[in-house]
Amino acid sequence: MEITVNQQNHQFNNPCSVEQMLSVINVQAKGIAVAINQTIISKSAWAEHELKHGDQVILIKATQGG
Repeated sequence: MEITVNQQNHQFNNPCSVEQMLSVINVQAKGIAVAINQTIISKSAWAEHELKHGDQVILIKATQGG
């Protein structure tokens, strides 16, 4: 299956959850928000939310500054 993460295509052999996807693409879960098809997914739902072929994922990293 193919999903797009921050405008980069990624191939996955099997369906996976948001949590599994982050692990596979080597992204730390701390300090990020995840939106799938323009809908924010609560961190508490990452383990259960299964990605589908063609999903558009946006990872948003919190930054400090002023």
